[in-house]
Amino acid sequence: MPLHIDPLHIDVVTLFPQMFAAISECGISGRAFARGQAELQLWNPRDFTTDNHRTADDRPYGGGPGMVMLAEPLAAALGAARARQQGVGVIAPHRVYLSPQGRTLDHALVMELAARPGLILLAGRYEGVDQRLLDEQIDEYISIGDYVLSGGELAAMVVIDAVVRQLPGVLGDADSAQQDSFVNGLLDYPHYTRPEVYRGVSVPAVLMGGNHALIQRWRLQQSLLLTRRYRPDLLARRSMSAAEISLLAECRQDDQPD
Repeated sequence: MPLHIDPLHIDVVTLFPQMFAAISECGISGRAFARGQAELQLWNPRDFTTDNHRTADDRPYGGGPGMVMLAEPLAAALGAARARQQGVGVIAPHRVYLSPQGRTLDHALVMELAARPGLILLAGRYEGVDQRLLDEQIDEYISIGDYVLSGGELAAMVVIDAVVRQLPGVLGDADSAQQDSFVNGLLDYPHYTRPEVYRGVSVPAVLMGGNHALIQRWRLQQSLLLTRRYRPDLLARRSMSAAEISLLAECRQDDQPD
């Protein structure tokens, strides 16, 4: 599925909308939002409550520690988010719940999300969310790793940052996203800049020679070496070319990337 050229519409349902200033006002994603390459709308379920205390959670049935987010305020917030997206032409935005139970976020999933015209992200808190709400309103669970956070906001920001930087025109260099780690199933190669000698260590000579074919060969070899050392599971899943096998065969198992 090709990436769209219209703005990616992102709505987030969260009890802590102020946290998202880190993603909406800073760095690459902040510039993308400022330029209209993506749009972000935040919804606080407390704004959809009907009691004086703006209650968004309650004790779990069956007992146990902690609180559970109420279905009704979340349903209203999700409904408002969906109505907003439908108003700008996104008929069926993809609704995601950030949860360690979900599919682990990786490059393939990032590209799937970046190809969609609209995303609605639900950031849970406390012990979780009423399951009936999730069963009715959510299309997919996504996890950023096998650990527990205090809430889904940080996970939602990770998703947003990873997805927005893949949108056409967001990165200053169109090749940057294609050279990131994991795009080709390997870790990124080492990078160097000025000075040429730093604390007695020189930039690898191949990078100074101007032979682009040799530079590309060196970079691929370094990516293979780093992946073998730090993420051998990636190599195990990769169908390696004859050239890649040859590049690795030139190096001992304990070789350090140069």
